[in-house]
Amino acid sequence: MTDPVESPAIRHHCGLFGVYGHPDAVALTHLGLYALQHRGQESAGICSTDGRLIKRTAGLGLVNQVFDRRKLDELRNSAAIGHVRYSTTGSCNDANAQPLLFEFAGGQVAVAHNGNLINAALLRSLYEEHGHIFQTTSDTEIIIHLLAKPAHQAKANPLSHVLNHLQGAYSLLFLFADRMIAVRDPLGFRPLCLGRLPNGAAVVASETCALDIVEADYVRDIAPGEILTISGDGETTRSFGHAPDNRRAACIFEHIYFADPSSNIFGENVHMFRQRSGRRLAQEAPVDADLVIPVPNAARCAAIGYAQTSGIPLGRGFTTSHFAGRSFIMPDQSARDHEVKVKLRVIREVVNGKRLVVVEDSVVRGTTTRGKMGALRKAGATEIHLRVASPPIRHGCYFGIDFPDRSKLVATDRSVDEVRDFLGVDSLHYLSIEGLLSCAGMAPDQYCTACFSGDYPVEVDRPVDKFALEQRQLRMFT
Repeated sequence: MTDPVESPAIRHHCGLFGVYGHPDAVALTHLGLYALQHRGQESAGICSTDGRLIKRTAGLGLVNQVFDRRKLDELRNSAAIGHVRYSTTGSCNDANAQPLLFEFAGGQVAVAHNGNLINAALLRSLYEEHGHIFQTTSDTEIIIHLLAKPAHQAKANPLSHVLNHLQGAYSLLFLFADRMIAVRDPLGFRPLCLGRLPNGAAVVASETCALDIVEADYVRDIAPGEILTISGDGETTRSFGHAPDNRRAACIFEHIYFADPSSNIFGENVHMFRQRSGRRLAQEAPVDADLVIPVPNAARCAAIGYAQTSGIPLGRGFTTSHFAGRSFIMPDQSARDHEVKVKLRVIREVVNGKRLVVVEDSVVRGTTTRGKMGALRKAGATEIHLRVASPPIRHGCYFGIDFPDRSKLVATDRSVDEVRDFLGVDSLHYLSIEGLLSCAGMAPDQYCTACFSGDYPVEVDRPVDKFALEQRQLRMFT
């Protein structure tokens, strides 16, 4: 395993899926995880229950690499939760693959988490001082230790009490022997929705695209600060926590990059949002050019909008390999550069001699974008006008997107002109924050834009290091 201190990774978050009350819950969960594979390509796992015992299969790799027919048959039960992971706290290893499964005085419990707990290291340190032994380096495990504490179990509502100890972003699925529980943090950072299968079984998923693949009807979003319990007795809901001034903090980057275009999140369709952002980008930054081309894949929707508004023809300048992952989440720069070469190839006959508007969804480090622009230039593009359908990323994220280190961000200490020169393009324009939020369905103050604005919805007292828990272990044993 790569030394976490020497080689920090920049990745993003995870996908959740669960079914309660269907004889093929495991098969449906397996299918749902396929639909959410874009949210996590490090590991995959499923836990299931027959009402008495929870079983678990999880491991490193894609969904089709972790599961085969035999494993799915062994898990077969009427309730299941599943998870696909990118690590935002803790390394990519078998121990950190989710759902995590534990047993305590209250019985077995499995948990799957999408988000990031900014106070996990502090809580873990306190519990370790009292003799608790942790099995993983994931921030998610602290939730189970909190839940197992006798003083917390004695509370009238133990889970509500535990959740109020957590700071940061968390959409959660719990599976107990006799029930499934869905939770969304009070600020609603990450999406989570409820669906219904034809037989009445409940489905919970990070995105509606996963409901579509199992032919479940969308019912509603899990509300921020909601605990939804699903059991043989039906469904009950209660609230916990309190967001100041009823503020919400839906991650705007879900719309920009993470979510599937077919999904509806935060009350609107992702594709339509991205298309509107492209239209607004064309209004903010018009330019004379011959062709609009997107950088696949997330920028395709924005490029359609840009072309519609500008009147410049939309073309395809890159061809994409379907056998490569998402370069944003590769563990080091050499791997990302290799991934881009494998994944994207320029169609020389399309771009040669052309003035191009290149639409990109976001620019994080800038190194892979510079490589793409260089490839276009080498293929004969006479002008390259880069249009980015999001503002400059100048601040770290501590809520589930793994770019907390500001020094890794190309726009942190550079002006737009300096970024333009670094990328090797003729002109560069980022969508303004105001323009971005004008494309969204909720009020502007309902979104988290901290990576652009530095306005964090939850106070971050100290930088949150992705590998803080591993670093702690290294210090303890050296």
